[in-house]
Amino acid sequence: MKLPNILVRFTALPKKQRILYGSSVGALLIVILFLLVTQKSASSADLYISPAFGEFAVTITVTGELEAKNSIEIKGPEEARAAGIWQMKISNLIAEGTVVKKGEFVADLDKSEIANRLKESELSVQKLDAQFTQAKLDSTLALTQARDEMVNMFYTLEEKKIILDQSSFEAPAVKRQAQIDYDRTERTLAQSKKNYVTKTQQSIAKIQAVNADLMKEQQKMSIMMATVQKFTILAPSDGMVVYAREWGGKKKVVGSTINPWESTVATLPDLTTMESITYVNEVDIQKIAKGQNVTLKLDADPNKKLSGTVTSVANIGEQRPNSDSKVFEVRILINDRDTTLRPAMTTANEILIAKASSVLSIPLEAIHSEGTTTFVYLKQGGAVKQEVKLGLQNDNAAVVLEGISSKDEVYLSPPPSASTLKFRPLKAAL
Repeated sequence: MKLPNILVRFTALPKKQRILYGSSVGALLIVILFLLVTQKSASSADLYISPAFGEFAVTITVTGELEAKNSIEIKGPEEARAAGIWQMKISNLIAEGTVVKKGEFVADLDKSEIANRLKESELSVQKLDAQFTQAKLDSTLALTQARDEMVNMFYTLEEKKIILDQSSFEAPAVKRQAQIDYDRTERTLAQSKKNYVTKTQQSIAKIQAVNADLMKEQQKMSIMMATVQKFTILAPSDGMVVYAREWGGKKKVVGSTINPWESTVATLPDLTTMESITYVNEVDIQKIAKGQNVTLKLDADPNKKLSGTVTSVANIGEQRPNSDSKVFEVRILINDRDTTLRPAMTTANEILIAKASSVLSIPLEAIHSEGTTTFVYLKQGGAVKQEVKLGLQNDNAAVVLEGISSKDEVYLSPPPSASTLKFRPLKAAL
């Protein structure tokens, strides 16, 4: 379509459409013109900077969570294991952050399992008590019969003695038979005396066995009765309640379970001394050392800065939830005392790894490398490809030990003629 035809059709349009189309075309032309001017200005601008002189710091910034350095643990009943209770569910728990006095209610544990066990133990105690009574009665009866038999046997022996004495005037055979009967009765009496001693010991052993089972069950019942009373957990001291955390980092709430090995339900932290718990990945952990200074910022108040010191660096890594790599726990003691600090607040911890004073530094964007050689592009009349020796380096810049001075100007990006520039090594710069 030719341009005159377009103009004819444009003039044939209604006035409102001509104004609308004219405005759109005009705006489009302005945008195109602006982009052309901007591109030309950007291509012709000199993108270079002068090296910064002064203090240079290397830091690692990691996220942490506040925790009281010292705290009192609020635990469930430690006797639960002796009572045979391995899992206890939290059925009631006061709100986190509640300030309690010593002896005030903190939590309730589900008593259904221990109540059933206590009822079973009471029945066992009753059964064993009845067995103990029966054992004593059986022993009494058996020993009474044994004593009666020995008394009767003694009288029988006396009768045999009389018969033996009377047989002295009888025939030898009668006399011999009387002697045999007397000896047999005497031996029987002696055996009865031995059996009585054995029966006595047997009865004592049987009674002691039943009594031991009874005492064991009574002790178990006593432990259960003492344990069930501690299923209502009270504050061991004054303080603010903070929920304990499970292994995965989730806070214990109503419905969570505890066990005799991990029986902590909540803690009463000492808010006068706080520390930030953070986890550093295995790449950076080698740079962290005990005693390093830290600057902390609170997510709740970014304008507030606190000072801290690294007090502990874990030797063994761990796998944290939602993390693919191993991390190491680092504890940072906060040197400042602040009444607004609360457990579980999130902090940004800037750990000072190294620091240098009165040094030159340039942005990492201005540093280039080919193989093992590091260089920058200097603006000295034209562009110069200058080798440099680097020192400390952080996420944004690096210290230049040799190759440039504070008066030099360094290109942030390679100049257009970068591929044709001649390389100047450090010795040439000297």
